[in-house]
Amino acid sequence: MRPVRDRQLAGKVAEIRACRICVDHPQGKPLPHEPRPVVVPSATARIMIAGQAPGTRVHESGKPFTDRSGDRLREWLGVTSDEFYDTGNFAIVPMGFCFPGLDAKGGDLPPRRECATAWRLDLMAAMPQIDLLLVIGQYAQAWHLGIKGKQSVTETVRGWRAFAEKTGSPLVIPLPHPSWRNTGWLKANPWFGDELVPVLRDAVAERIVRHG
Repeated sequence: MRPVRDRQLAGKVAEIRACRICVDHPQGKPLPHEPRPVVVPSATARIMIAGQAPGTRVHESGKPFTDRSGDRLREWLGVTSDEFYDTGNFAIVPMGFCFPGLDAKGGDLPPRRECATAWRLDLMAAMPQIDLLLVIGQYAQAWHLGIKGKQSVTETVRGWRAFAEKTGSPLVIPLPHPSWRNTGWLKANPWFGDELVPVLRDAVAERIVRHG
């Protein structure tokens, strides 16, 4: 069964790498540059990181979380860079696979809607071994947790125990975005570092292969 899943997932990744939906058949304005999908699914990892979309640096590198946000996320998880980029440990599947461009204020636009519609259900079905789902930011939380209306990321993350205590698999832990723009949020919400991060690190440590 494993070799079959490996081939299926490899085929799906090849399709994603060639995807041009947001340019050729966009929902709204087309992507303002050539697509460069950044997604790292895995047939063996037990942990999946569901984030938002690549930023400018990740668009350039073609590798997820190669920025200060990645540094902070790895600190939260308690893992090294080698452990983080080991596909035996983590699958990284953002809501939008391509950098969406910048808004008028220089901030990142929301993830492209085309990605989740076209690819997300198939990718999740191809990774049944995932038993820890880390859901970062409002767009991933809306899709994976069914968060609707005006509930804020703060409210969702503050309610992390309710998601963690649900029976079944995967275990779901909502997180704020690790952007350094959220430094003020972290200072205003010390419970995140004091209460949630230790639980997060324990959950990750139970599921990864340590290097060295």
